[in-house]
Amino acid sequence: MMIRIENLSKTFTLHNQGGAVIPVMEGAELTVEKGECVALTGASGAGKSTLMRMIYGNYLAASGHIRVGGTDVAAADPREILQLRREVLGYVSQFLRVVPRVPVLDVVAEPLRTVGVPGERARRRAEELLRRLNVPETLWTLSPTTFSGGEQQRVNIARGFAHDYPALLLDEPTASLDARNRDVVLSLIEEAKARGAAIVGIFHDEAARDRVCDRVVDVTGFSPARAA
Repeated sequence: MMIRIENLSKTFTLHNQGGAVIPVMEGAELTVEKGECVALTGASGAGKSTLMRMIYGNYLAASGHIRVGGTDVAAADPREILQLRREVLGYVSQFLRVVPRVPVLDVVAEPLRTVGVPGERARRRAEELLRRLNVPETLWTLSPTTFSGGEQQRVNIARGFAHDYPALLLDEPTASLDARNRDVVLSLIEEAKARGAAIVGIFHDEAARDRVCDRVVDVTGFSPARAA
């Protein structure tokens, strides 16, 4: 499994400003091999999050290809993208988005149950990750919507690493974490690399980036001004 981006372009249409079309990315090229972690860098607004959202299928490409394994996200229909997200492509965002009143254990185990892992086995994996990330057992039966930012982030990370996704997108996975939990997250990334996951991430934590990332790609080079 690998991620390959070829001649990728993106525009935004400002419908409240007369339909003006703003080019934000042009000619982007990127390949991430199995077992490799690539960090996206660049100034704020350079397009790091935009590229991540395009890989995940949240943003449509204007042109080009985004191949994740055998699926071209840029050309896939919604059903294909949903299947890709269930089985192949995980995404750890900075914010936990869950249905209210669903207990933490079910939130973390849900990606495993979605791909057919039996309930008890999914629950054991969820418990293992929550323990590693130092989420108190007293919280496991509660909804994480009332948790602190750091607690929600750890639940989000546990959920993102529950299933062994062949490809992962990580958006600031160590933000808001103390040194102890930061080390756990970096170990989870190293384990994912060891099993062959292709990983793209945004890491403003330079020490974390130096530890787990094999390469750094400055997305400023994908801006239309640079491409021209």
